[in-house]
Amino acid sequence: QEQLVESGGGLVQAGGSLRLSCAASRRIFSDYAMGWFRQAPGKEREFVTGISSTGLSKYYADSVKGRFTISRDRAKNMLYLQMNSLKPEDTAVFYCAAGHTNGARMPSNYDYWGQGTQVSVSS
Repeated sequence: QEQLVESGGGLVQAGGSLRLSCAASRRIFSDYAMGWFRQAPGKEREFVTGISSTGLSKYYADSVKGRFTISRDRAKNMLYLQMNSLKPEDTAVFYCAAGHTNGARMPSNYDYWGQGTQVSVSS
């Protein structure tokens, strides 16, 4: 069974940083594009950032461009999201996802999902 497991969420003050991690099975990591989504209470799940299966192309939502960085480590089958200059509006449950389409921004384009990790940013 393919799995994605996120970790690294927590509570941080505005302006602070967090790094999220996502552990993936080898098959997912080698064959799939990956992404991070987030969902705030009462809102729809939204695209945050994505990375191609090769790791050569990266895609960002305008709201996080310049503050967040996605990366993947093939040796460890790990996906990361470095989040800097966090804002209260970044508060959400963050999900790791894997799909076949590089740069896809719709949740329906992703086949596998993690359980989510809470990120809370205080003002």
